[in-house]
Amino acid sequence: LLVPTARISGIESPIVRGPGALNYFDIAWESRILINQALHLALPRDDIGMAINSAVSRSQDQLHIHFSCIRADVFEALRKDEGRIGSNWAPLSVPLLGHHYIAMWVTGEHLSPNNPFSFLAERLSGAMPDMANRTLVVIGFTRAEGSKGFVILADRINEQSGDLANGEELLDHD
Repeated sequence: LLVPTARISGIESPIVRGPGALNYFDIAWESRILINQALHLALPRDDIGMAINSAVSRSQDQLHIHFSCIRADVFEALRKDEGRIGSNWAPLSVPLLGHHYIAMWVTGEHLSPNNPFSFLAERLSGAMPDMANRTLVVIGFTRAEGSKGFVILADRINEQSGDLANGEELLDHD
């Protein structure tokens, strides 16, 4: 987990987006070496994912980003759908664990110039006033043609279908 030392409620906090905001996903990404140290091996960047859950799916009222391995079935679904994942939010063609995520692509080896919280709030119509009901998942990804970057996934609570926007479910903690 990445947990800021400052008290921040979660994905809905305006502190995590906007000019001058710390890019907590970038900090978590650069801390992925801790996973390698714990496992005593170097995982490929494409095996790592990070997630923040919606307000109703989190266990504490404090911003925390989970980082772990990505589920193999999730990675394979993204690989099959990579042609549809561009620089704007668009729905994936298949559900992930029964939930309908939207996705976008950002190029680069690091997240420092790209704040996923800002991308969700500012680039998805209607997301800003509804941030507490959202989840974000960021996955290191190398496209088939070799360019490195990140797939950013987002989902929104849908109580009728039982979707509580728990992006952590896409990670494999084992």
